[in-house]
Amino acid sequence: MKIICSKSNLLHGVNIVSKAVPSRTTMAILECILIDASANEIKLTANDMELGIETKIEGEIAERGIIALDAKIFSEIVRKLPDSDVTIETDASFKTVITCEKAKFNIIGKSGEDFSYLPYIEREHSLLLSQFTLKEVIRQTIFSISDNDSNKLMTGELFDIRENELKVVSLDGHRISIRKIELKESYEPHKVVVPGKTLQEVSKILSGDVNDDVNIFFTDNHIVFEFDNTTVVSRLIEGEYFRIEQMLSSDYETKIRINKRELLDCIDRATLLVKEGDKKPIIMHITDGIMELKINSFIGSMNEEIDIEKEGKDILIGFNPKFFIDALRVIDEEEVTLYMVNPKAPCFIKNDEESFIYLILPVNFNAANI
Repeated sequence: MKIICSKSNLLHGVNIVSKAVPSRTTMAILECILIDASANEIKLTANDMELGIETKIEGEIAERGIIALDAKIFSEIVRKLPDSDVTIETDASFKTVITCEKAKFNIIGKSGEDFSYLPYIEREHSLLLSQFTLKEVIRQTIFSISDNDSNKLMTGELFDIRENELKVVSLDGHRISIRKIELKESYEPHKVVVPGKTLQEVSKILSGDVNDDVNIFFTDNHIVFEFDNTTVVSRLIEGEYFRIEQMLSSDYETKIRINKRELLDCIDRATLLVKEGDKKPIIMHITDGIMELKINSFIGSMNEEIDIEKEGKDILIGFNPKFFIDALRVIDEEEVTLYMVNPKAPCFIKNDEESFIYLILPVNFNAANI
């Protein structure tokens, strides 16, 4: 095999597929990036058997062939090459020569035939979104998946398609994030649970351009994202997702309109007094026209007042400040509406159209220590 391509094209492709190289594996071949120039195009592939990424790069194929190169060494070499054309040449014994200007590396590759190619997925159930929309939806929900593998379903996000609406849901047992997107077309009902890791990696690769689309295909076991010159294939998480409808009560005793930036900045300031791992709640004391926020930790205490519009009862309620910050950071509106029932029931942050809903469970606190 002999290929020639620019360093920038090669590095761009390597950076994309590297996201599917496993950090630990018993199969040495999976620690490689596959360079496939056996047809009329140059394809780079990485696959950890849960997530696989393939991307095409521009370049010249002087001699067709295929080789698997150690991902860590190969990506480091490419990163540090001069900004010029790179030639990659291999022989029958998998010796690989990488040349760029006066730099010349000799490394040993592996047979590309042993590499685990991406599984072929039937393109039946599909969904078309702009890259901007998908990237935004992931950003606005991914923070509330669980990082604990004990409940696999909580480590993924539900994609629920019904006619011309996509609903994306994530939860970790303490909070729920929901985003609803209006689709340009109507689709058959479909529900899948996509691993959070897959969505995080897809989000990093997406350009996020409003004018660029991403095609999403589903089967019973896999999801495929196709965009630009890249294909991402991932296993789905099996099992029935949680029935969240019964948790989404529309009842409330207290309704508050508040400036989002003021609330976010205030909670952010309060967390200066909380060490990492310290579970000190932010206490909200809501009365007519005023929300008083208090935090009391081993370092010190803080309290601040924010003007609000309130309907209903006064309430004294505590929350994990991080959960509030995570939700407020991804809401683009100037003002937000909070709905509460009592100090033991969840708080809802949502807009009138319910295109976003963030549910946050309160925490117990000792009122005597306020």
